Amino acid sequence: MSQDIAERPRILLVEDDIHLGFLLKDLLVEHGFLVSHCSGGEEAITEFNKFEIQLCLLDVTLPTMDGFDLAKKLRTINVQVPFIFITARSLKTDTLKGYALGAEDYITKPFDEQILLCKIGAILKRTSHYSSPPMESEKKVFPLGKYTFDYHAHALLKGDQCYRLTEKENEVLYLLCTNKNKVVRRDDAVERIYGKQDYFLGRSFDVFISKLRKHLAEDPSISIENVFKVGFILNVNN
Repeated sequence: MSQDIAERPRILLVEDDIHLGFLLKDLLVEHGFLVSHCSGGEEAITEFNKFEIQLCLLDVTLPTMDGFDLAKKLRTINVQVPFIFITARSLKTDTLKGYALGAEDYITKPFDEQILLCKIGAILKRTSHYSSPPMESEKKVFPLGKYTFDYHAHALLKGDQCYRLTEKENEVLYLLCTNKNKVVRRDDAVERIYGKQDYFLGRSFDVFISKLRKHLAEDPSISIENVFKVGFILNVNN
């Protein structure tokens, strides 16, 4: 391949079905990715610590540790790395749980390989800023009452306290901050954050609004107001 190996994104693929795992790995390698393929959670954590991973593809049904628990553990190591669940579990509760954990997508088997590749490409394009820190002039920092929100650092600061935001929390708060004291339409926000619209994504977006309210709860001058059947307003009264 013409692309230098050091420039190729590395994907952590966690799939315990050996046949499907090899097929997916071959597909990803054929399209220019480096792939760490693991069949279980502990092995995946070792690989995650060993390499700089740009994206995780996680099966949900895994031996000893399911994909949901694995995602939680990986997030404690690096909160910024995006992940997609690929699973045969199609129950509504599982789908909502996946999005609530911060998943970029929840794809049920069987799936179209080209659609998966398009989703991976779109996510990596959007999150490519991880590998190259912004110039000082490009930093986006927002004062929010007692807090300071640093978009590029995924950080909500209050005094000497620092809370690291997940990818989705970070994007939702950035959207609200850039429209401070203005109505952000819910449908527009979901489209902006996820790149598409559906019921599950809308529910996932609401979960992140609730999480941000909890993060900002110590300053009464800040609120995220729900405008019934329209959207949300980040009210900053200072």
